[in-house]
Amino acid sequence: MSNKVVVIVLDALRFDVACTHLGFMQHLVEQGKAARYKVKGELPALSRPMYETICTGTPAIEHGVVHNYIARTSKEESIFHLAKAAQKKTAAAAYYWVSELYQKAPFQHFSDRIQLHSDGPIQNGVYYFEDHYPDSHVFADAHYLTQQFAPDLLYIHPMNIDDDGHKFTADSPQYRNRVLASDGLLALSIPSWLEKDYQIIVTADHGMTADGNHGGNTADDREVPLFIISSKVQPGIYEEAVSQLQIAPLICALLEMDKSPKMQTLHLKGVREVE
Repeated sequence: MSNKVVVIVLDALRFDVACTHLGFMQHLVEQGKAARYKVKGELPALSRPMYETICTGTPAIEHGVVHNYIARTSKEESIFHLAKAAQKKTAAAAYYWVSELYQKAPFQHFSDRIQLHSDGPIQNGVYYFEDHYPDSHVFADAHYLTQQFAPDLLYIHPMNIDDDGHKFTADSPQYRNRVLASDGLLALSIPSWLEKDYQIIVTADHGMTADGNHGGNTADDREVPLFIISSKVQPGIYEEAVSQLQIAPLICALLEMDKSPKMQTLHLKGVREVE
């Protein structure tokens, strides 16, 4: 049974738009290959706080990254710290805020973009620093990391859905078409990772409103998808909303490593074997 995981965080992907526009992911659900959940995101529904929440399983008031303007390394035990301590290999193709949280801060744009053979929690990383950096390039970076380093934990974080949401709002063809494009990248990528015996998690940090922003307490701000492809999770659609704080212990369970003491006990419906 696999204990390797690819975690894909599609920045600013709303739950309802994921259901209507991620055709490949919904195909996997219909074919009994994936599970789909609705996640109720933590507050504030902002990017950097939710990166930290997803990766550490702690709420913003506890981990202290309560705004995007707080640029420092994490004070918590993240999934990367835990994986490294468990002698697992880690990698990330992600926005530079992920590097600032788990590698070093502040990010130096011309020297920190490519970090290979690092002593930090993310041993091999390729980071971008412009929101319009093409999602296709982020996935290409991720495939490079997979081919070169065969990580046990691969974290992928593209930004174009968020970028188009801010430019055109969530109630726009540009936002919806970007979600369709992201689905295409998933369709091209997931089969190859499954061939390499990876389990797959696809989720988002927060949503996007018809005003072209996020951070508030509406369903458009907070409700995001969670798709899981794993032999340890029963395929199907689970309607009851789950807490975003469940994602970090889920990742730990799929990696077959101990969660941190601060993480919640995993109680996700459909999980078959996690200990």
